[in-house]
Amino acid sequence: MENNQGSKGPRPGAERASGPTLSTSREALLRTLRDQPEPVTLAALSRASGLHANTVREHLEGLEEQGLVRRHRRAPHGRGRPAWLYEATEATAAGTAEYAGLAATLASAIHRSSSDPRADAIAAGTDWGRDLARNRPVTQRGRATARREVVGLLDDLGFAPQPDAHDSRVMLTRCPLLEAAHRHPDVVCGVHLGIVRGALEEYGGDAAPAELLPFSDVGACRLHLTASRNPE
Repeated sequence: MENNQGSKGPRPGAERASGPTLSTSREALLRTLRDQPEPVTLAALSRASGLHANTVREHLEGLEEQGLVRRHRRAPHGRGRPAWLYEATEATAAGTAEYAGLAATLASAIHRSSSDPRADAIAAGTDWGRDLARNRPVTQRGRATARREVVGLLDDLGFAPQPDAHDSRVMLTRCPLLEAAHRHPDVVCGVHLGIVRGALEEYGGDAAPAELLPFSDVGACRLHLTASRNPE
């Protein structure tokens, strides 16, 4: 049975068209796989698609029979049988796949070796955000400009942001690294928050109130660029 209420968290990547021979929900699931630059687990697919895990499993089995999806076991780590990883059979751009693999490896390394993974991830993301903002210079600086420019930067990075009227609260409806964020949200989401804070600082805004609530809403993560009246 499908979860008509949707699931919390953003979708991966940008949508592409798929073949006309699939049901609507199966076609949407295949788009999700094609949009994700790295193989993903059934749990991450269920969260991204808003479908019940049993429905996702049924669709994946059908897509695998049609040759549109392949699966393999994740590398063993700890106790228990490793989860299956799924990916679309069409080729993924080499650069994108390498980036996703590198990002996932770095996230795992930071999570494993750091005494404070989230803090270290935010610090790294902050430096990255400053560099990204310097490559998108503005003629004016200030809080309003900074919030507007950060929304534009997030759009360039593939988060499909949906800001409110004042650019103070932004719904991030896509995630470029959904599977890595699903496994290590402290690191991946920490880097994403750091990018926001670093860019805000570079554009002359106030970075201190910025907070990211991962997988907080149906189909999105919630980003506060100003202090929230109802922190969660």
